[in-house]
Amino acid sequence: MPIQRFSVKDFRCLANIEFEADPRYNLIYGANASGKTSVLEALGYLGRGKSFRGAPTTNLIRHGQREFVLFGRVEAGGRHSSVGVRNSSNGLEVRIDGQSDGGAAALAAALPLQIVDPDVHELVAGAPEQRRRYLDWIAFHVEHGYLDVWRRFRRALKQRNAALKSGAAIPTIRGWNTEFVELAQQVDTGRRFALEVASQALHETGLGLLGSEVRFEYRGGWSEDRSLLDTLETSLERDVQQGSTQAGPHRADLKLIYDERQARRLVSRGQQKLLACAMVLAATETAQAALERPLLLLLDDPAAELDSDALLRLMGRVKDLGCQVIATSLQRDTELFDREVAVFHVEHGELEREA
Repeated sequence: MPIQRFSVKDFRCLANIEFEADPRYNLIYGANASGKTSVLEALGYLGRGKSFRGAPTTNLIRHGQREFVLFGRVEAGGRHSSVGVRNSSNGLEVRIDGQSDGGAAALAAALPLQIVDPDVHELVAGAPEQRRRYLDWIAFHVEHGYLDVWRRFRRALKQRNAALKSGAAIPTIRGWNTEFVELAQQVDTGRRFALEVASQALHETGLGLLGSEVRFEYRGGWSEDRSLLDTLETSLERDVQQGSTQAGPHRADLKLIYDERQARRLVSRGQQKLLACAMVLAATETAQAALERPLLLLLDDPAAELDSDALLRLMGRVKDLGCQVIATSLQRDTELFDREVAVFHVEHGELEREA
């Protein structure tokens, strides 16, 4: 199972908690502001090196303390590992089996996870950056070497933008184009491959949750009618004026089509949540198949903004995945799983397992 034992020290309202997770289904329930979402946030941080709620480090450290520490025992393919995170004003420290290299990428490899939270609809309705990160996450897990390519592309983009902002001579700016284009095309290829690998899961999960076909179209960030190199040349004057590169994978988007309409504009928030959940579950299924191991799925109040039928369909798809699930709820809603589940109650930042 992905996470066996988890401990938290001085993270948000959680002073010192520790628990052993069930390999399949776990429910954490409690009143608002009791700390249940903080437990999921801490788990998400252990697997990503950042808060899924977008909070800075200073907001995550418990009041009056100088740092927080997270530790987990994880299992993959019969191999057990220890994963630790410490963060303070001195920065993020990551340790995998006692080794302190790798950073957030090492966390993602050691504890791959996905999250459904109350803002998950932003994957559909929000900015393109979120959908780019979604595709990058899939590519990271299904395509060896993608992370290195992505990092090299980001460096090339940063260097070209620095030349644009500094008012460098045109030949100097053009000098970055060859490397930029080569890496941009590799990122583009990686994302398209990730979408292709995930396409069946996206289709089946979307159909199961929404009852109608959902289509996904990737837009690479420049016109398909011309090469990226030609696009950079024709947009050079605009790039100089704006001080940044206007074409490339950093401008890409995943266009979502539901009932022949752009989903992020024309469907209800409940439908947006279901569509976003379909995307998250499809990504989980795709990564599990590639890694040949179950992932951790965090569900923060899955019932929010969903009617009973929609919630039933969602949890049915979740159970079909075969991943480890840790969910939160206001009440002791064990019927969410319709099978044996480990139940934890949280109150005032204290976590206790119930019989």
